[in-house]
Amino acid sequence: MADTDRIEREITIAASAERVWELVSRPGWFVNDGELRDHELRVEGDVTVVVDPVHGEFRLRTETLEPPRYAAFRWLGEDGGSTLVEFHVADREGGVLLRVVESGFDSLPGTDVERRERLAENTEGWVQELDLARTVCEEVRVA
Repeated sequence: MADTDRIEREITIAASAERVWELVSRPGWFVNDGELRDHELRVEGDVTVVVDPVHGEFRLRTETLEPPRYAAFRWLGEDGGSTLVEFHVADREGGVLLRVVESGFDSLPGTDVERRERLAENTEGWVQELDLARTVCEEVRVA
């Protein structure tokens, strides 16, 4: 039986934990559609409003930052619901394993059908975002 409350995905990245941390510790880096864009970040109390030039505004609260291994953000919905997005960075031969866990779908407002649609959309989205993380973190940077 499929889990209806959480998404877990992982990807191996040929980069250092510190390099991956630079990306995953940025609030809202994952708000895009496969292209890493610069976001305007606006702080309102303990909430960071991420303004994406294509998709609009998203509200996130940073829950935990433990460099360079763990970052957790609460993704706050306009409807009062939220999910917890966690990034785990573990050393692997030749790089790191980046694992994302997004949980809390069962407690979101709306019908079961609406919650399952959000789960399905985000499940597909994490495949795209983890591929983007690998591409960005493996890029050769010129000093």
